[in-house]
Amino acid sequence: MSIPRVLYLLLAIIGLVMTWYYNLQFIADSGGSFDIASFVAAGSTNAAAQSLSWDLAIACIAGLTWIFFESRRLGLRFFWIYIILTFSIAYAFAFPLFLFIRQGKLESMQNPSS
Repeated sequence: MSIPRVLYLLLAIIGLVMTWYYNLQFIADSGGSFDIASFVAAGSTNAAAQSLSWDLAIACIAGLTWIFFESRRLGLRFFWIYIILTFSIAYAFAFPLFLFIRQGKLESMQNPSS
């Protein structure tokens, strides 16, 4: 496996672990349930949190748009899975996972015999 693919996979794993570590803390602090309204409200508690929330939202929209068009360009199937993963797990997991899959496709296109 190439170095970029290893890095993308590591980032996907870190994106999964780190986001869900804090999501589980939020759930525990909220009495054992995930209240999406409270979660979104917590992301707006101050100017720094709002800045980070908007930064992530805009990057997420741009990234998902790119994933859609790049998937079509490369003939990658199931692009919609990354949308589902973004909203059910985390964009920090879904985007590096897409890059991992995309890199594999690009490498297979460069080396069709392997």
